[in-house]
Order: sequence, then C-alpha cells, then structure tokens
Amino acid sequence: MKIVIYHSRECDPKKCTSVKLEKQNKVEITHNMRKIPYNAIVLDAEADKAVSLEDKDRITKYGLSALDCSWKKLKKSSFNFKSKKNHRLLPFLVAANPVNYGKPCILSTAEALSATLYIVGYKKEACDLMNQFKWGPHFIKLNEHLLEAYSEAETSTEIVKVQNEFLGG
Repeated sequence: MKIVIYHSRECDPKKCTSVKLEKQNKVEITHNMRKIPYNAIVLDAEADKAVSLEDKDRITKYGLSALDCSWKKLKKSSFNFKSKKNHRLLPFLVAANPVNYGKPCILSTAEALSATLYIVGYKKEACDLMNQFKWGPHFIKLNEHLLEAYSEAETSTEIVKVQNEFLGG
C-alpha cells in the first residue's frame, strides 16, 4: 500500500516521525502538494468526515496520504488542497509520542497513519508502523479499546457515534 506524506519542513527532522518512517522505507515524503495521489485518502484534521472502514477500498487502491505540518499552521497547509472530497479526520485518540504524550487528538503523523490503518482493518500494518518507534507500541496499547471500537464501525457516522459515546456525549 502506498503512503505519501506532504512534509512542510516545519519540524525538527531529528524528532519527525515522517522522516524516520521514510528512512525505514515505510512511506514516501514529498514537499509538493501535487504529488499527493489524487484519489488517495488524505488525513486532514480540518476535514468534515471521519475515516472509517468504508475508506478501506480507496486506501487499498489509491493509497493513504497525510499532512505533516505544524499544528499551528494546519489551516494554511490544509487550504492548499483544491478538493477535499477524500479528506478524512481521525476520531478521538490520545497521543503517546514524547512531544505530545497524553494530549487528546494531537497525534504525530506516524500515530495518525497507524490509527487510520488500524481503523480500516490493516491492524498488522498499523502495528508495524508503530514498531518503528520505541514509544510506538504504547500508542496502540493506550488507545486499544477505542481503536477496536472504531474498527468495528462501518461508516463515518458510526465512528462519530462511538467517539461521542466514549466522550459521554
């Protein structure tokens, strides 16, 4: 499966999960938004629809992409896309990376990719991505209950329902 990351060069390359994944030949990094496969699912915290099992076929066929940019500049980076029809956001999860440990919804790019793969049924591949980091397996363990529940939901609407039930809403 093809994973392409748009990298905006806004982070410390020594701490960047995308750079590490590229060194391990797990992903391809681009600095040109036009290199993101047109029909791929794009992880975007500004998207209107949650990733779900219904995205699995598109990910299998066209790939998965993510935006690796500063959380402070997300709106600007996300705005660069002409079409957002295949953009997806992630439901509530807690970060395990050393920079944002314990913070809800502030995931590293590797965590976001792994969560997406887990939710759409690529659990082995999700764990493989996280195994590239000493803290990575803890991300799966920390969020295991939620990831399992999300992976059982078939649609974006069901994902949001699971999330809201967990959050008490």
